[in-house]
Order: sequence, then structure tokens, then C-alpha cells
Amino acid sequence: MPALESSDSSGSCLNESRKPAEPCTIVIFGASGDLTSRKLIPALYHLYKDRQMPPSFRVVGLARREKTDDSWRDELRVALDQFSRSGPVDDKVWREFAKNLFYCQGDLTDPAAYERLEQLLTSFGKAPLRENLLFYLATLPSQFGTVVEKLHHADLLQKDGAGWQRIVVEKPFGHDLASARALNQELTRFTRESQVFRIDHYLGKETVQNILMFRFSNSIFERLWNRDAVDHVQITVSEKLGVGQRGGYYEEAGALRDMVQNHLLQVLALVSMEPPGSLEAESIRDEKVKLLKSIRPIRPADVAKQVVRGQYFAGVVDGEPRPGYRQEPKVKSDSNVETYVALKLFIDNWRWSGVPFFLRTGKNLPVSTSEVRIQFRPTPRVLFAAQCGDNMDPNALALRLQPDEGIYLRFNGKVPGISLGVRPVRMHFSYDAEFGAYTPEAYERLLLEAMVGDATLFIRRDEVETAWQIVDSIREGWQGKPLSNREFYAAGTWGPVAADDLLAQTGHFWHEPRVMR
Repeated sequence: MPALESSDSSGSCLNESRKPAEPCTIVIFGASGDLTSRKLIPALYHLYKDRQMPPSFRVVGLARREKTDDSWRDELRVALDQFSRSGPVDDKVWREFAKNLFYCQGDLTDPAAYERLEQLLTSFGKAPLRENLLFYLATLPSQFGTVVEKLHHADLLQKDGAGWQRIVVEKPFGHDLASARALNQELTRFTRESQVFRIDHYLGKETVQNILMFRFSNSIFERLWNRDAVDHVQITVSEKLGVGQRGGYYEEAGALRDMVQNHLLQVLALVSMEPPGSLEAESIRDEKVKLLKSIRPIRPADVAKQVVRGQYFAGVVDGEPRPGYRQEPKVKSDSNVETYVALKLFIDNWRWSGVPFFLRTGKNLPVSTSEVRIQFRPTPRVLFAAQCGDNMDPNALALRLQPDEGIYLRFNGKVPGISLGVRPVRMHFSYDAEFGAYTPEAYERLLLEAMVGDATLFIRRDEVETAWQIVDSIREGWQGKPLSNREFYAAGTWGPVAADDLLAQTGHFWHEPRVMR
């Protein structure tokens, strides 16, 4: 994990042993798609601008449409003007960067396309540009196996070839445990597991990575990070937008598959895992898998007691009318697909025994935010707690992952004056204030790590399959059961009444994330 540099240089710790990226070629399958123009090319451009790219590199886009190198470059320049994170594009830097962009036309199922790709790679001359290959599969998951097989037969992807070859695949990694296993089997027919980089952009966010840094480099907090001091944990990933034009996808996926199986369980693993033996990728990923396997299974018969689903109906968000989910394009008029999920999970290990973890995510909620809240046990009902009653709030530590990245500690302070008044106050750390506004986009870091070969921020096969085991059991418990009235919520609210009931069972309630600025 990269170390953070303090504004006080005398106390900083810089990771100077980081392996540099070697000369290589990045091949993007699905080069005409939205992901390429919105995320991948802008990320590579900024890496080049910041001098993070290898000294020699090429980027090849492969797609079915007829294009020339120049026409593809022109398209990408227009997109970069819109999606660059740093304002106006530097024309000189772009011209230098664009010289390394090439287009290869072809159908993913056509062996001739891979022959043309091989000829283009060979034309680059230098051995590393032909042998060190990063294949980014920005395609449908159903095409992953085809692409891997064709690359292998074209002698572009080998388990033990010259140089190195790696493949990067986007989620979803299957739609259940069986399909995830089948997909993993397809991916590893012609590659080793170590060559497969399953990307979850959430893990590239600076503050998600900082969870481990915060936990394991600050002894004052790590001593409290257990069942003795923690009452419960809340993880919230809320989205202000509805499903919009993704209704067709959401009808197949739902919030459980789209968000819980990957993003929320990843954050849960980082927040609650044991200290790894080292900062090596496999050491960290081993601990994440151990944690996921320690989550108490939810039997289908118990799903109603531990999991709430919800679906939004018409409402207002920031003064803007929003249609209900069932009125969205490509959504069935009687759909029972969930746009909201809340869970109560228990981790059956020594550290967390008996501590409930509450997770929630949803569409059309009041704000877009991601936050982890560690709620500590309340003080005994004596002294100040006995006198101040409900004003004596339990201490809490919140890790804000997005937006307004930062950390705040909530504790009680005396209100100035002659009376003995108490009020909760916050000690606030802001990334912008301490380190400046610059934070690299998630895809910048993830692409660089893939070029370097560091798999720390990527998801391993057993990690994917363990997460699907948790999710599949929940889906089985929902099978054939329609949504109840308490599971619907108006757009612009914090979710269904049933989600409040879930916490009220144990005397808890949801804490709504607050604007930290």
C-alpha cells in the first residue's frame, strides 16, 4: 500500500521501493465503448502527464468499427476534453501521448482480428512492446472466454511466455456462484490466476486504500478496533441517481448483485480484516478472504430477519421530480427487483464476535456518499451519562470515502457556560485541507498497478466466489416473495421503513452521513 506523505516532511514515510512500470503495450478490447473514452484513455493520459507511464509504451484499441489511427485519436481527444479531471487538456502533452495510440479493427470472434493485432504488435519493433502485454477486456463478460482463447491461439497470451502477459476484466464477475466459477474456469484455461486482474474501481479510491493505513499505522485506534470497544459498525454507500437508462441491466442484477456482492463486501473486508503479515498482495488478499469466510452464513429461512430489500417509487430529489423504478425505461411494470438493500451481518471470529455490522446501499437516496461509521460502546449510565441522558452520545469514528474524503471523530464536549451542558462535537480531518485537492482517479491507480503487476487492489478468484456464496443464499430467501408495503420508499428519502425496523430490533438506528465541509 502506498504511504501517505505528511505536510510535515520530517515525519513523512515515502515508499521509495515501488517497482517501476516496464515498457509494455496495453490492448483495449471494446475500444469504441463508453468505458474507454470516459475512464481508460483519460486515466492513461493523466498517468503520462504525471510521468507515471513506462519510458516506452503503446496503447492499441480493438473494436469492430472501421477507423484509422487518426480518427480514433480525434474521437478520444474530444472525449478527453469532457472527462479530463484536471481541466483543459495540455495540447503539447496530448500530441506526445497520442503518438502512442493505435487502432486495430476486428470482430472479437474472428481469428483474423488477432492475426492483425499480432502483426501490429510485431511492427512496434522493441521486444518489450511485443512481449509485455496488458489486455483490458472492456467487453461483455460473456466474451471474456472467447477473447482469452483467441489470444492464446494467436500466441499473444501464454502461461509461461517471454516477457509477461496479463488480462484485466471488469465486473460483474458472474451473476451467481455457479456462473462465477464457470467464468473463473474460462479465464484460467490459458492463463495462471496470477495473470488475471479482476478490477473493482472502488478499490482504487484513495480513501478506500487508506483504511488499512489508518488502522494499522495508528495504535491508538487499532487497540479499540474490536468487540471490547465497538458496539456496531455501519457502512453506507448511497447514490442520488436512479437507475436511469440502466433499467435493463438492473432488472437482471438488482442492488444486491450490483453493489453488495462487490463494493460493500470489499469495504467490510478492509474495515474488519486481521493485520496482514506483510504488505505483499497475497498477504493482504489472504486476510480479506479469511474475513469473508468468517461472515456468519445467512440461511434462506433467516433472510427476512437479517436482510431488507427496497424499491423506490416516485419522489423528489433536490427539488427534481423522479419517476418510480417501475416507470423507468426497460423495467417491468410489476418488477420486484431491489434498488435498495440493508443487511445485518455477524463476523464469527475472536475480534468481532457479537458485533453487528449494518450495511446499506440504494438508488435515489438524498445524497451520493460512501461512509464507514464505527460506533463505540456507550459510557456507563453513571456520572455525566446519568445526568445528561440522551445528550450523552456514544463516541463514533467515521471514515468518509466519498465525496469530501476524510475522517472525523465524534465525542462529547462541555457547552461553555456556568451550567453543566454537554453536546456532541467532531474532530475533523479533511484530505483536501491536509494534502491538497489532488486525488488520482481510481482507474489511474488501478491501470498503473496492473502494469506493475501488483495485485493488491484486485480481486482474487476465491474472494469472488466467497462473496457470491453470501449473496446467493440471500437471493434464495427472496425467491418468489413479492415486495411488501414496508419495503417501498419514496425517491429522495433514506430508504424503506423496513430498514429502520432492522436496526430497531436491537435498539440501534441509522446515522445519516453528513456533509463534512
